[in-house]
Amino acid sequence: MNRLRGDEVTKEKIQEQSKETLQSAEQAVESESYIDAAEDAKEQQDGNGQSAETDDPVELKRRLADKSAESEEYYNRMVRLQADYDNLRRRSRLEREELLKYGSEQLIKAILPVLDNFERALASAGDGGEKFVSGVEMIHRQLKDVLNNEGVSPIPAVEEPFDPNLHDAVMQVEDSGKEENTIVEELRKGYFFKGKVIRPSMVKVAKS
Repeated sequence: MNRLRGDEVTKEKIQEQSKETLQSAEQAVESESYIDAAEDAKEQQDGNGQSAETDDPVELKRRLADKSAESEEYYNRMVRLQADYDNLRRRSRLEREELLKYGSEQLIKAILPVLDNFERALASAGDGGEKFVSGVEMIHRQLKDVLNNEGVSPIPAVEEPFDPNLHDAVMQVEDSGKEENTIVEELRKGYFFKGKVIRPSMVKVAKS
């Protein structure tokens, strides 16, 4: 009886040892497979032209110098771009100030001859008569030409239908000969500037 029990204990020990040996063998196989896979990955990386990590101080210094030079180049480029942008902004500001200050220069130059003729007409006012009248008429035509060349044109008014976008009605008059809301008189001329109303006409409008 004791011998039989001893045989069973020995059998169980043998089974446990066999199991442990099998587990150790499986772990060894897994470890070896992992090492092989890591080596294959390293070989594939090197084969693709990618440099492996290195602890060589000379190589590390060379890489650091390359990166420093690249960073310096980017910094210098950024500084130049910032300087160009500042110069452009300053030049644009000066040009804008110049335009605001002297934007009417061409118009003033065009009006100066009109002023000259006005002074001549006033100088001859003592003579009176047709000479003075013709001088003023010439100035009027000249001034209208200057303004027309700059894009200024009168707003049609008399005999036109009243348009609140173009006309400013200050009076209504009863006139049986005119249709209602027809402009019968212009009290102050209105003007377009390049198609934009800069001053509406001041008018009288017919009322039925």
